[in-house]
Parts: sequence; C-alpha cells; structure tokens
Amino acid sequence: MESSHIPLNKWVLAFHLMCSSKKGISALQLQRELDIGSYRTAWFMCHRIRYAMDHGATTPLLQGTVEVDETYVGGKMKGGKPGRGSENKTPVVALIERNGKARSKPVERVDAKSLKEEIRKHVDPSAKIMTDEWPSYQGIGNEFEGGHHVVNHGLGEYSRDDVHTNTAESYFALLKRGHYGVFHSFSKEHLHRYCHEFSFRWNHRESADDIKRVEALRQVEGKRLYYKKP
Repeated sequence: MESSHIPLNKWVLAFHLMCSSKKGISALQLQRELDIGSYRTAWFMCHRIRYAMDHGATTPLLQGTVEVDETYVGGKMKGGKPGRGSENKTPVVALIERNGKARSKPVERVDAKSLKEEIRKHVDPSAKIMTDEWPSYQGIGNEFEGGHHVVNHGLGEYSRDDVHTNTAESYFALLKRGHYGVFHSFSKEHLHRYCHEFSFRWNHRESADDIKRVEALRQVEGKRLYYKKP
C-alpha cells in the first residue's frame, strides 16, 4: 500500500472483500464495489492483496494426516479430455492437513520428482501421507513415520476407513468454482497468486471475516509488488 494513490479506507475494504468472498471476487467487481478509476488499478490491487495472503516460509510444516492431490486448471482442454493428461492446463498440487492448514501451488509436471519434492518441503517427517493411486507417489511412505496410504479411484474406491483424499478434493472444488464462476480464467503467470488466496481463506475458514481481514493486513509487512513484475 506504500506510495499508493488509492485511499487507505478503500484498501481496507478491498482486503475485507477478498477475505470474506468464499470463491473470490473479480477485479472488475472490486472496481465497481469501491468505485476505482480503472480496471488495471483494481487488478493490481487484487494481486498485491494475494501477495499479502501468501503464508511465506515461516508457516510450520503440515502434520498429522496430510492429503496430497493434484488437478489441472486454467486454459482450455483440447479434445475434451479431462484429467492428468489435459493439454493447455497447468497442474496444481495441494497438500491439506486434516482439520488443519492447506498449501497449494502450480508445478511444471506431476512426475515423482516434482510431487515428492513438494511433500518433503511442506510436510513434517512424522506425518501420515494420503494420496490416490497415481504412480508418482510410490515410495514416499518410506520417508514418513506415518507411512503412505493409498485410495484407488481407478477401481471406484473413494474412502477406506480413514484413507481418502476427500479434503483435498473439497479444496479443489472451491478453487475451480472460483475459477469458472468468478474469474473465468487463471493465467499460468499468476496462478500461484490465486493459490495463495484460496489457501489463505481455507486456512482461516473458521475465523470471522474481520479476523481474516486483520490477519491478511498483518502479513503485508515487508512485501512489495511492482506492476511491471507482478
């Protein structure tokens, strides 16, 4: 917000709207709600707020039972074939702590190297890992005390006792409803910012809207985003 020509009260309202809108709010809608002069200004405000929502590197590692899953978002499918082989879409991996925090980010590919690297980076070694049957996860259980537990979607299995990835799928359902219903498209260049936004709201889903707003404002310190390099 430093050196901004937008009044402080509009910044606070923008934070509140983005924190309280379950599926997000478009820059065009924010422009109308706050009577902002141009779409580009509203767009840049949104990205600066998303940057503030980024949990950064200080958040503790995910613990307990952690669900890991991937999906494809953005772009358009060619040939009408959904799933991991979708063309012109960007893979996003989500790591969801049961009854806890979430982290998500775009990745270049859904191979073993990429997915296991994200799990090692974000999950505590004491955790129990839950995934579907995607082969790239094989062997990851050897690195975690709780092991690796698999639900086989290909065989129509979606839950076995406490083994499932339903929490991760619920997270992706919110992300995709925001994508198709509010934003209509996510560019690959800025997809990581939208992941920050949806993860922030998920992580504070039990907090009142004003508490979420205050928490997002607290995370502004030390962050600066430039329009030419957003």
